[in-house]
Amino acid sequence: MRVDVYDNNVDQAIRALKKKMNREGMFREMKKRKYFEKPSERRRRKKAEAFRRMKKKLRRASAAGLS
Repeated sequence: MRVDVYDNNVDQAIRALKKKMNREGMFREMKKRKYFEKPSERRRRKKAEAFRRMKKKLRRASAAGLS
């Protein structure tokens, strides 16, 4: 990941870096790796994530059909 710094404006570069990291899901990944996750918890989380994705996809499909 690369962020350019212009005019010694480090604060703006840090904000851009954080935004890129958030979009990539790095903060979520770091939180997951901080503590051990039991296999049963991992399965439950993966199932919940898949369910959320499915609901989101259905919501978007139905919204597109109504328009």
